[in-house]
Amino acid sequence: MRPQILFPLFAEVSTLKGVGPRVLPLVQKVAGPLVRDLLFLSPSGVIVRRPAEAASAIDGEVGVFTVTIDRLFTPSRPGAPLKVRASDPTGFVHLVWFGGSPQHIDRLLPRGETRLVAGKVERFNGEVQIVHPDIVTLEKAADIPASEPVYPATQGLSSRQLRKLVQGALPAAPDLPEWQDPAWLKKQNWLGWRAALDALHAPTAEMDLSPDAPARQRLAYDEFLAHQLALARRRRAREIRPAPVIVPGAASEHLLQALPFQLTNAQAQAVAEIRRDLASGQQTGRLLQGDVGSGKTAVAAVALADAASSGFQSALMAPTEILARQHYKKLGPMLDAAGVAAVLLTGRDTPAQRREKLAALASGHVQVAIGTHALFQDAVRFDRLALAVIDEQHRFGVNERQRLQAKGDPRLGAVHLLTMSATPIPRTLELTQYGELEVSRLMEKPPGRTPVTTAVLPLARIGEVAARLKTAVESGAQAYWICPLVEESEAIDLAAAVDRADDLRRLLGVEVGLAHGQMPGAEREAVMAAFADGRLPVLVATTVVEVGVDVPNASIMVIEHADRFGLAQLHQLRGRVGRGAKASSCILLYGGQDGALGETAKERLETLRRTEDGFEIAEEDFRLRGGGDPLGLKQSGFPAYRFADPIRHRSLMLAAADDARLIMNRDPDLTSERGRAVQVLEELFDWKNHKVGAS
Repeated sequence: MRPQILFPLFAEVSTLKGVGPRVLPLVQKVAGPLVRDLLFLSPSGVIVRRPAEAASAIDGEVGVFTVTIDRLFTPSRPGAPLKVRASDPTGFVHLVWFGGSPQHIDRLLPRGETRLVAGKVERFNGEVQIVHPDIVTLEKAADIPASEPVYPATQGLSSRQLRKLVQGALPAAPDLPEWQDPAWLKKQNWLGWRAALDALHAPTAEMDLSPDAPARQRLAYDEFLAHQLALARRRRAREIRPAPVIVPGAASEHLLQALPFQLTNAQAQAVAEIRRDLASGQQTGRLLQGDVGSGKTAVAAVALADAASSGFQSALMAPTEILARQHYKKLGPMLDAAGVAAVLLTGRDTPAQRREKLAALASGHVQVAIGTHALFQDAVRFDRLALAVIDEQHRFGVNERQRLQAKGDPRLGAVHLLTMSATPIPRTLELTQYGELEVSRLMEKPPGRTPVTTAVLPLARIGEVAARLKTAVESGAQAYWICPLVEESEAIDLAAAVDRADDLRRLLGVEVGLAHGQMPGAEREAVMAAFADGRLPVLVATTVVEVGVDVPNASIMVIEHADRFGLAQLHQLRGRVGRGAKASSCILLYGGQDGALGETAKERLETLRRTEDGFEIAEEDFRLRGGGDPLGLKQSGFPAYRFADPIRHRSLMLAAADDARLIMNRDPDLTSERGRAVQVLEELFDWKNHKVGAS
């Protein structure tokens, strides 16, 4: 039940004065449906006004002038501006409007009368000009606000209208019990929650809009704490759910003996962590995070064999058919050597194949199912499903993951979950996306991986690169050629890729494959399969394609306009080569024909040239990008925060994660005085109804 003290904040925004049928959908679009949403709408700017005189007014500042109206100049031609000349004792102040009624302006500013005028100062021919003054009034200067927050307006709803609505909503915000630790609050020198909300909506300078402003830090920490508590609750709920006990056995030992290599120390540690979880009798929830080529598949294979050794079934789900087939191709022989039967289940099976595979799973004759979304369809039945492994888990929604886990038999207990990600992420962002999961990191690569030589070249040398590619292809090499987004149009982007493929066909004299997002899935996968089988020496692809197929013979990666890519994306693309015994290279082409490259872009490409460590690259990407949408947060299932910024507020996120763990350990049922206040915080942000954590 939501605490009664929060009822005014969770009232519909339509209950506010001034929010009628016309305004309601506009407020909902900008802020949301609730009074709380309107109060959580942070100002995007601030107008700071200062008393000014014509002689000393500063260009670019917003001045408040006391002027006498001298003359109205009506437009001499259509489209010309309407001008009013006014003056104070020190000089002229010219007021300008583009559009508007001369009669209205004449009534507003009658000749010979004194008015207060406020607006942004522009110097034109040495005199003050104000275009579209934001205030014209008879009031005293003291009555004009010295500062005014600016809100993100929308068509039909101005910033000033939003400000009036926010000011009307603020009295509905109650004084809430303090949920923050008193010692922490004192150390940070922060205001209480209600005072911080008032300060948010009353900025007096640009610094008050900064993520580092005390009021914004306080609200960001509250939001982090509410989110981390939701993740901690999910983790606790999982940890108390009984699940099948899975322990190593004969199949596991046979699989380890059949591997053509020794596990790295990082792989062995990850196996030990996963085994400890699976043997605990409580539901496992673990993320296996590893760089490109770090050996996640081998670790997953051990877990699959452990489940089979303990008499259970498992499922491995990948986001695309080509990745599912790749897993089956790699894992099938390993599992077969261990005496574990596996099937590949995709949407392309014939009805007869599908019936046979479904029957084998339902009867328990097959211990491992590898596939795509087809695994959680209604027709799929397992006999004793105990472990679900999700590859590239960020490509699946929470509901899809849960649908696969729901295939287990409740009498056996909850299905264990092991997710895998090949995108290295800084630890701070792990807390945001995967906070309810335990994390195992594979920080080293198995021996035998060929280092990739990375070259950074201006685009002007593209002809030289193509000539070298021709020599390499003639000697049996395979290459990827990645075309970036050239225009804000997918059609133009596609045309550029088609042209590049045609150019390379003419120059190289060989067949060049083309893969892009507008192709039917089956056609695109056929092209990529032909490349994987060695039938195509060169594959041109746009960035909308998941170039995740494992082609050990591919040893060259060319990326056009590499300066337009994120570091993490470049690193993932580079990881497509160096997977076999051949010496491999990655050529990053940057800039236009003039070869110009900004300092930040130069630093990013230099980082990629210097290191192949995905975690180091992720940290550098994290540092260089700063604000905005780092690492593609919105595309990667990260939560949409109102106040918090995982980049700027990373130290606050870490502190909130520690605080949430402390609260749940000391007072898991939240019955103490602080616990009851924390319940109010949880309801205020309502994270339990969000897709918190990995999605």
